[in-house]
Amino acid sequence: MNTRPDKFSRAMVETPPSGIRKFFEMLIGHDDVISLSVGEPDFSTPWIIREEAFYHLEQGHTSYTGNWGLPELREEISRYMERYDLHYNPANEILITAGASEGVDCILRTILNPGDELIVCEPCYVNYVPLANLCGARAVSLDTSANGYYPTAAQFESLITPKTKAIMFCSPSNPTGTMIPSDELRKIAEVARKNQIWCIADEIYCELVYDGHTHTSIGSFPGMKDYTIILNGFSKSFAMTGWRIGWIAAPEDLMAEAVKLHQYNMICAPIMAQYGAMEGLRHGWGEVEKMRLSYQQRRNLMYKSFCDMGLYVPEPTGAFYMFPDISSLGVDAETFATELFRKHNVAVVPGTAFGQAGAGHIRCCYATSIDKIKTALDRIGLLVQEYRSGK
Repeated sequence: MNTRPDKFSRAMVETPPSGIRKFFEMLIGHDDVISLSVGEPDFSTPWIIREEAFYHLEQGHTSYTGNWGLPELREEISRYMERYDLHYNPANEILITAGASEGVDCILRTILNPGDELIVCEPCYVNYVPLANLCGARAVSLDTSANGYYPTAAQFESLITPKTKAIMFCSPSNPTGTMIPSDELRKIAEVARKNQIWCIADEIYCELVYDGHTHTSIGSFPGMKDYTIILNGFSKSFAMTGWRIGWIAAPEDLMAEAVKLHQYNMICAPIMAQYGAMEGLRHGWGEVEKMRLSYQQRRNLMYKSFCDMGLYVPEPTGAFYMFPDISSLGVDAETFATELFRKHNVAVVPGTAFGQAGAGHIRCCYATSIDKIKTALDRIGLLVQEYRSGK
């Protein structure tokens, strides 16, 4: 047996496991549990996308693609991004990745050096901070909880140092569902340009917005293309989580470096997924809209229920998550989530999985059926009453 004390990477040993996956693993073998934990659409991938993938399988199109991805898919993505006033050359400014998560890893390893600082808006998606740490960089937390759960330009400005290489945010947000207002986004763009730092915008939920809101990309403001890195994909809006298909859009000089990492760690995204994604962009928007409207209906139900419980929760304007504050119950989020699972067969994620700014909160994903959401909310309400009555 290898007993060397340094047999593993120190950085990897010090990296905690995903807080989301911990509760996901608890579900295995518990078919009676209602899961509001994992951010995955409950819809099957639209038929036209699956059918297109079947066709290419039948035709024997099962090879590698070029490292950049299928040219036709990159052209479709380029056309799609124009609706948000984003203009990227499909030949050398768009890279197809194995999901947006690979895109995060690829970009952070491309731009960060040991000792660099990355300002991360917390609560945030679970892979931002660990992947920055694995680069030897320091993730600096920007706490959005006191400001409606979105960052401000003034907050960014206050945290920038000579070591700051980039700022990073997700809008609409995972885990809160909030969006950065366009006016504030413009001010953040001015801060990034003035300080000449990268702005990494995770836009994976940009098609899932509600109440007449529209997505604004920070890359659309004057002069921001040179400073913006956009991460996006098909997992959420097209219900293609298992297909592992996403993309990075960024300036040509950055992409020339990023594609080298992609060559070594991934080679290319799965070809069948690329063909399916292309069909989704061409003809799948009607299905996306049906799913969006369904999520909005579920959001309305869940938001009203948490308000009726007397719990503060920011009203989501996008994505499919809700982030109620349970701190008034006198219990930490980890204990609440564990008790909810153990006693009431409902799985949620403690807010601390998304950074310390998430303490006292739980994340509930409403990408599940209305009937299950209703039952889960009834059970959450029971636990809330138990804590209020002192059990």
